[in-house]
Amino acid sequence: MSIEAKLAELGIILPQAAAPVASYQAVVVTGNMAFLSGQLPFVDGQLVTGKLGADVSLETGQQAARACGLMILAQLKAAGLLEQVEQVVKLGGFVASTPDFTDQPKVVNGCSDLMAEVFGDAGKHARSAVGVPVLPLDAAVEVDAIVALRPH
Repeated sequence: MSIEAKLAELGIILPQAAAPVASYQAVVVTGNMAFLSGQLPFVDGQLVTGKLGADVSLETGQQAARACGLMILAQLKAAGLLEQVEQVVKLGGFVASTPDFTDQPKVVNGCSDLMAEVFGDAGKHARSAVGVPVLPLDAAVEVDAIVALRPH
């Protein structure tokens, strides 16, 4: 089954791939690896902002991380790479949070679970989930990715 068909079966509609907001590329491919820049969480066109442990709930944080994952998929699609994904190798999750908030891994599960849902075993990956004091545009979560591609 193609990834596009899997997304349709799951009822997932990808957002429009976001344009870079600074001097970087959204996706860089070298050899059979795609490196995706950090993606921010847009839900219904609105950026999810704030800090976990203060004004953002765990559930909202998980939804934000899932939205980052949807944007990762959208970037892969925009680059013509979505159907070439062989393995999601690594996700890097950054969670804007208060110093006493320690559930960053639970937040980033929102993105990790999406990758497994869409790609099955090929969506299971290594990962980092770290708390940071602030993210660009006051985003609540940011996730980057490294993906192995099938030869085309």
